[in-house]
Amino acid sequence: MKKKLPELQTDNDAEHFIDTADLTEYDLSALVPIQFEFQRKERSITLRLSDPLLEAIKQEAMRSNIPYQRFIRQTLEKAVHSKI
Repeated sequence: MKKKLPELQTDNDAEHFIDTADLTEYDLSALVPIQFEFQRKERSITLRLSDPLLEAIKQEAMRSNIPYQRFIRQTLEKAVHSKI
């Protein structure tokens, strides 16, 4: 059975762990990829939504552990990804 990843409190703890640990000994199956947003956001828009739709979006964003406006932006990016 593989070891559980330790809870690391600081970036220094994480860097030390990565530098010294043999990651093949740990269960990495629970890790999920994340996206970093580097592109500058130059424009702001106003979007009118029904209350039920906005609540559903907020719930889905909460499940994804991201702010709901980022969730909306990522959803839009996925919808047009091949076109930009």
